[in-house]
Amino acid sequence: MQRISEYRAMWILVFFDLPTETKQERREYALFRKRLMADGFTMFQFSIYLRHCASRENADVHVKRVKKLLPKKGYIGILSITDKQFGNMELFIGKKETASQPEGQQLELF
Repeated sequence: MQRISEYRAMWILVFFDLPTETKQERREYALFRKRLMADGFTMFQFSIYLRHCASRENADVHVKRVKKLLPKKGYIGILSITDKQFGNMELFIGKKETASQPEGQQLELF
């Protein structure tokens, strides 16, 4: 089986800061999060969700979907990076660096 190139595979990160002062704003915040998760995004940190995509073309499809979900108020950022760039991220809990995750095997279903 051929491995997907870490320069071709992409990660989409969605950063958002949405107002939650009124009941309606909290409802829109919750709906935005639910729709992100329904499209395969998972929470990385509070208000930061990410999704792995096999290619730039696949990432573009999901970016367009996120743009259709944008709430009326708030600040939203969308960043697409390669799997190689994502792998260079350093993660810490406090001052202690976390152990790297072992590389997973990419499976393809036809």
